[in-house]
Parts: sequence; C-alpha cells; structure tokens
Amino acid sequence: MISTNINGKNADVDVSPDTPILWMLRDSLGLTGTKFGCGAALCGACTVHLDGQAIRSCVTPVSAARGKQITTIEAATGGGDKVGNAVHAAWVKHDVAQCGYCQSGQIMSATAFLKSLPRGKQPSIAEIDSAMAGNICRCGTYARIRAAVADAAKAIS
Repeated sequence: MISTNINGKNADVDVSPDTPILWMLRDSLGLTGTKFGCGAALCGACTVHLDGQAIRSCVTPVSAARGKQITTIEAATGGGDKVGNAVHAAWVKHDVAQCGYCQSGQIMSATAFLKSLPRGKQPSIAEIDSAMAGNICRCGTYARIRAAVADAAKAIS
C-alpha cells in the first residue's frame, strides 16, 4: 500500500512499489489525462508534477511518491491553479493542439516552468525552448507552443 496525495486528496493505493506512477494514475485511479507515449522518459507525454516538479511518470516508481503531492493535468487545468488555467487558456487561444496526444504533458511542463520563474519574469524564447525541450510534439506545433507559453507568462504576471 502506497500513501500519497493526488490532486489534493490523500490516497492509499494498493500497487507494487515499483509500479510506475503513470500506471497507478491510469489503471488504479482512472485518471487518464496523463498519457503513455514512449515508456522511456523521452517524449514527455506522461509528465505530471511531484511536489511541484515536472517528472516523467512512465519511469518514476510509485515508491518515489510516498508522502508526496502528485498533480495531474486534471487538477492543473480544472480548478484553482492560476498558472495551469492560464497555460490552458493560452493553449486554446493559440490553437496549439492538433492530434492532442502530447498536450497534457506539454501543459504540465509549461506550468511547472512558469511556476519556477520569479514573479513577473517574462521568459525569453531560448528559455521557453529549453524548458519545453523534453516534450515531443509529433504534429510539430512548436511555434504555437512557444507562443502559448509566452502568452501565459504575460497573463500571470
């Protein structure tokens, strides 16, 4: 049994400690917004936050989340997260998604990045590209992703 906090709610999940967080979220808890992409932490589709840090849930074992806070796309864009909501709104405004498969991971990475910036700092294009480099978009919407991150940064400043 693993005790953790998922999207602000305490959870005791009966999974093996070496089960990847991704599969705990999807299979045990029904939180399917986090996607499986590559299974090797190379594409970023499975990105969630662990105590506020963007991590790849496909390779991070549930044991690493014991006593910590996991935030998924469901909570980052569906409630009181000002930064997550700003990122989501910018994604819609800039029509970022095409197939949409990578978008939850992209949004989670962008949200963690913007939260890491000093209040009011507007990131450069190079900083945005560096922060988002671990997320692959097969549709190639990188220019729209960059514009959406920059727009969200302005919205939260």
